[in-house]
Amino acid sequence: MLDIADELHRWVEQGRDFAVATVVATHGSAPRQPGAALAVDGAGTAIGSVSGGCVEGAVYELCQEALRTGRPVLERFGYSDEDAFAVGLTCGGVIDILVEPRAASAAHPGGGTAAGEAADVTAGTLAAGLAAAAAGEPAALARVVRGPDGFLGRALLVRPDGGHTGTLGGHPALDRTALAEARALLDAGRTATVALGTGSDDAAEGGGAQPAGSRCGTTIELLVESSVPAPRMIVFGAIDFAAALVKVGKFLNYHVTVCDARPVFATRGRFPDADEIVVDWPHRYLDSQELDARTVLCVLTHDAKFDVPLLERALRLPVAYVGAMGSRRTHLDRQRRLREVGLGELELNRLRSPIGLDLGARTPEETALSIAAEIVANRRGGTGTPLTGAHTPIHHDTARPVGRIGSVA
Repeated sequence: MLDIADELHRWVEQGRDFAVATVVATHGSAPRQPGAALAVDGAGTAIGSVSGGCVEGAVYELCQEALRTGRPVLERFGYSDEDAFAVGLTCGGVIDILVEPRAASAAHPGGGTAAGEAADVTAGTLAAGLAAAAAGEPAALARVVRGPDGFLGRALLVRPDGGHTGTLGGHPALDRTALAEARALLDAGRTATVALGTGSDDAAEGGGAQPAGSRCGTTIELLVESSVPAPRMIVFGAIDFAAALVKVGKFLNYHVTVCDARPVFATRGRFPDADEIVVDWPHRYLDSQELDARTVLCVLTHDAKFDVPLLERALRLPVAYVGAMGSRRTHLDRQRRLREVGLGELELNRLRSPIGLDLGARTPEETALSIAAEIVANRRGGTGTPLTGAHTPIHHDTARPVGRIGSVA
């Protein structure tokens, strides 16, 4: 749902009632991953997507039904010979979609009942989550996607410092465990489904052990969506290839910085699409930055006086990708120089050089595409081989953690 947070936040601010359908689980070759969402307001306006077109019509109708009834529903869509081209997924995958009505106005007050009060708390939590995501603030939104009656859709909003809004209901230990799981996924900047078991303290004290889910009658599954600032791409070297790479980096939703020690080249006129332009020695600028495991570093200077001190530092940082431009001869010379300044083989093996995949690229734009393709393959666990005639999966899940079982105690 947070992938359309900007629009949904505006709907909340405008007082619109709407229903939102969110992909909460996938099986096989599904077109969208958990967290993808489609929303429909009371006037019939639709935003977002849950399947790239396969089941949008059926989900649209489910949203309209949820707006009429005020009740959430969990629906599964999958391939079948009978209706593959009607509402099924023709790609052969299966997706589970949670559809939730949200009264952004006060059209459905709680009325003082326990269920109504829980609905009000959930609505406030979701509104806070949308506001945080729209503002670019880091937060994780955990929602119940499977569980006992009355729990479906309940939400908990978690901040990086452990502060939180909302409740999943039930035993306080359930919130504590959900908080820990959501915070761990937020730290990694990932979205995933998590299964929580709810064992009993009393049983443990009595020498026995109740099965997971005993407090609530069943295991509870959460979809935890992480909203984090855009990952960073830092391009070193203000050359024409860098200008093309900046455009592709922005297309891939990176926050792109261009850094070069030469002020005559590092200008806004040459890089209008960059988020930041820095005039500084590359290694000195890198030393001043706090980088995370999603950061991508692209070294396009192919000049030893810039490359060596920069790569000496970059290859020791826990970033996602370090690539350097240059010929194979330049690469061999660069490796030799890096060994001389103390880098070992494990560190050198992290370097993608010559940078990019073999696309036969020649122009700056083709080269930028080659580099971007390698970054995506590295991020998603792809092989870079043609899909035609291959027996490898089309979609890889290495970047998405498998849901874990947390025991509530």
